[in-house]
Amino acid sequence: MNFSDLKQGIQKLSDSFRQNAVSAVNTHLTVRNWLIGYYIVEFEQNGEDRARYGAKLLQNLADGYNENGLSYRNLRLYRQFYLTYPQINTYIPQFTSKYFGEIWQSPIAKLQAPVNEYAKIRQSPIAESETIVELQNLPVEKLVNKLSFTHLTLLFPIEDPVKRLFYEVECIKGTWSVRELKRQIDSLYFERSGMSQNPALLSQIVQDSSEAGNMLDTIKSPFAFEFLGLKAKEVVYESDLEQALIEHLEDFLIELGHGFCFEARQKRIIIGDEYYFCDLVFYHRILKCHILCELKVGAFSHEHIGQLKTYVNYYHKEVMRPDDNPPVGILLVTNKNNALVEFATADNDKDIFVSKYLLELPTKEQLIRFINEEVTKV
Repeated sequence: MNFSDLKQGIQKLSDSFRQNAVSAVNTHLTVRNWLIGYYIVEFEQNGEDRARYGAKLLQNLADGYNENGLSYRNLRLYRQFYLTYPQINTYIPQFTSKYFGEIWQSPIAKLQAPVNEYAKIRQSPIAESETIVELQNLPVEKLVNKLSFTHLTLLFPIEDPVKRLFYEVECIKGTWSVRELKRQIDSLYFERSGMSQNPALLSQIVQDSSEAGNMLDTIKSPFAFEFLGLKAKEVVYESDLEQALIEHLEDFLIELGHGFCFEARQKRIIIGDEYYFCDLVFYHRILKCHILCELKVGAFSHEHIGQLKTYVNYYHKEVMRPDDNPPVGILLVTNKNNALVEFATADNDKDIFVSKYLLELPTKEQLIRFINEEVTKV
C-alpha cells in the first residue's frame, strides 16, 4: 500500500461512515414520526378518554411537552404522515428488530396490515381513459431510506396517490433536494408529464436540469435538529464569507449606538408549514420596532426582496405589539466588491415613520462601505 492508497482508503471509509450516520438519523426520524402519528390515531379511535380531549387532543399533547419537535404543528404533521402512508407499518418490525432487538415491546405489536384503499384506482386524473389499473406502492424501504421526512411533508398534501407516487419515484430517481421537489411540484411537472406526447423525454430533460440533494440536507432539516436536540445555529450551515459578514454586521450595528438591541441570529420563522431563517433580528429601542437583516453572498435577485418583505410582513402580523412601530427590513447583497442595500417596511405609506427611521438607522452609504471593507478582509 502506497501513500495514495492510504489516503483514498481513509477517505472512502470516512465517507461511508458519514453517509451511514446521516441515513440512520433520517430513518430513525422518519420512523419515530410515523409511530407518533400511529399512537395519536390509535388513541383517537380506541382511547378510553378520547372523548374528553376530542378536537383539542394535539394541542393538549403539545402543551405537555417542552420540545420543539413535539409542537402542535409537528404532531399534526405526524398524524397526517401515518394516515398518508399506512403501509410503513410493514417496515416497523424490521426496524425495531435491527435497532432495538426483540425485547422492545410497545403498542406497535398490535399493528395490522393496512387496508389499501387505493388498491384499484383510475389511471390518472388527467388521463382520458376509464381503464382501471392497480397501483403499485413504492417499496417501503425505499420510501423510508431514500426520502427525508422533509421531502415527505411536501407529499402529504397530494391527495391523488398516483400523483404522489409519481413524485416519490422521480425524486428518488433524481436524488432531488427538498427545494427541487418543491419546485417540480409547483411547476406542475406531473400534469405536464400527463399532457406530454413524450413523457420519457420530458423526464430526461427535467432530471438533467434538476438540483440534486446531498447528505447534509438531512442534517440541516429543522425536523432533524429538533429530533437531535440541536439549536438552529448549530445546523444552519453557511459559507465562511456569509458567516463572517453576519458576525461582523452584528457588531457593526450594535457599535453604531443607534439603539440596536440584539435579539437573535438565524431566527426561525414558521409560515404555514415551512421553516425560514432570518439572518439577524434586532429590536430598536428608539424607533420601537424590530429590525430584520438579511445578508446574501452573491448578486442581487428580486427573490431576495420578496423574502425579506415576507419576513417583515410576518413580524408585522404575528410579532409586532400594539405600541410598536412597523418592522423594518434591511437587505445587504454582496458580489465581490459590489454592494447593494435595500430597506423594506410593512407600511410604506407612513411617511413620518419612514423619515424617522432614515435618521436613526445606518445610511446606505455606511452599510455599503461596511460590506466592501469586510469582503476584502475575508
